[in-house]
Amino acid sequence: MIHVTATESDAVRAIEAETISRRFARGWHCLGLAETYRDGKPHTVDAFGQKLVVFTGADGKTNVLDAYCRHMGGDLSDGTVKGNEIACPFHDWRWGGDGRCKKIPYSRRVPLRARTAAWPTMEVNKLLFVWNDPEGGKPPEDVTIPVIEGAGRDDWTEWRWTEQVVHTNCREIIDNVVDMAHFFYIHKSFPTYFKNVFEGTVATQIMKGRSRDDARRERGENGGGGPRMLGNSSVASYHGPSFMIDELTYHYEGYDLRSVLINCHYPIDENSFSLHSGIIVQHSDKLSPEAAEASAQKLSEFILTGFEQDVAIWKRKARIDNPLLCEEDGPVYQLRRWYEQFYVDVADIRPEMTDRFEFEIDTTRPVESWQKEVEENLARRAAQGASA
Repeated sequence: MIHVTATESDAVRAIEAETISRRFARGWHCLGLAETYRDGKPHTVDAFGQKLVVFTGADGKTNVLDAYCRHMGGDLSDGTVKGNEIACPFHDWRWGGDGRCKKIPYSRRVPLRARTAAWPTMEVNKLLFVWNDPEGGKPPEDVTIPVIEGAGRDDWTEWRWTEQVVHTNCREIIDNVVDMAHFFYIHKSFPTYFKNVFEGTVATQIMKGRSRDDARRERGENGGGGPRMLGNSSVASYHGPSFMIDELTYHYEGYDLRSVLINCHYPIDENSFSLHSGIIVQHSDKLSPEAAEASAQKLSEFILTGFEQDVAIWKRKARIDNPLLCEEDGPVYQLRRWYEQFYVDVADIRPEMTDRFEFEIDTTRPVESWQKEVEENLARRAAQGASA
């Protein structure tokens, strides 16, 4: 009789997934274009598991408060902006941007304890940010959003901005920072260089690539008489848990098209987030202002399509805390350790969450495999066309 001993490789790997915490990331979160909130009206924003009200006072400062009045629970986002305060629609209590009640028209005095939660805000790059910290801490001076070179400059376009709600936990979008292979299979692009650098509160993805010839053929891009795109290069950095700046350059025959892509989000609750994207394009001697605007619009639509491709996967996939990886999958676990720093108390941040870490994927094997797949697809379509 032969006895067969089970080995570790025979064991079925189970998917592990802890219950999602209702704690939301510490850091700056972008609420979108600042101009959106300057119309003199209150705006509802569902974020961090609660309802907020955003309004801009007569002084031009945009404020974020808890949406429910501490008097009798009226919804301030249904109220009216009066001067620098938001007036509750229930009894007209006036709340300032610092969270203090400034006036009760029918009362001689305001109660000393008349205070609600106020959220720190910041405007940079024509965008509005709100600071979230479960411990109630103020934003440190060295934790901020960098100024983007082209935002607001005359030789760049204005932001093309999109927003959508995605019904999954926002960790799914962060995982894309290290996921080289999905660019080929999901986004039909061809990554030829891929590297990650994590340090402090910044996580960076450095990538070079080109379009898949079979995907271009499918989209009918083989022709048109315009300059041929040779490839692209990207340096995309998350500054904190939710705001990514991508310095994205498209290389055409004879010139480069410089753009800046924003990929950002804020959590609505633990199972959904508001996903935003924005793009600006630089004018040049090869790209007139009119052509740059057209390129920005086209790229915005292209990027939105890319998000929809991701969302289709996120809607159906399982949450997995113990992904089974191969060598070319990138530093998924290291990225998640970096990301964890935003979900623990400041006193519990460990060096492995913030110490500098670099990882470059050897793309030799993937590129050879993918090139073969593309060539087989093109040959198959050519044969089908010849027999039609």
